[in-house]
Amino acid sequence: MRKILASALLLTAASFATGAHALDRSGTPVVVTPLASRTTTASGQPITLPRKNVQVLVSTYDIAPGATLPVHRHPFPRYAYVEAGTLKVTNVENGNSNTYKTGDFIIEMIGQWHQATNIGDGPVKLLVIDQVEEGAKNTELRK
Repeated sequence: MRKILASALLLTAASFATGAHALDRSGTPVVVTPLASRTTTASGQPITLPRKNVQVLVSTYDIAPGATLPVHRHPFPRYAYVEAGTLKVTNVENGNSNTYKTGDFIIEMIGQWHQATNIGDGPVKLLVIDQVEEGAKNTELRK
């Protein structure tokens, strides 16, 4: 019985890891599509979580065509899923840039000054997830 259970668990895990189909309780297929699996930020830093009282904040951003966000940095991890548009993010400390398009997942740099520009013809729509120490803000603007 244990071998059967172990085999079933391994098969289920393999299905989820490869983006295969799972089944809900009624037998209806549920498609699981992995979007990202990383251990570092966009600038190559290891991802580190807040040390105490972690709070998850979820927001949406709508950035108009041609808009450039002010230079800023994040003291805690920030993740973003690009729902629509094309966004160029530039690390102003070293000049390196990354361009993200619809369907991309961004793991933002931590503690490094950067800015983002909508370089597409339509709005950029982001689903943003922050992990902060409870009550903290995750964006600091450069003065």
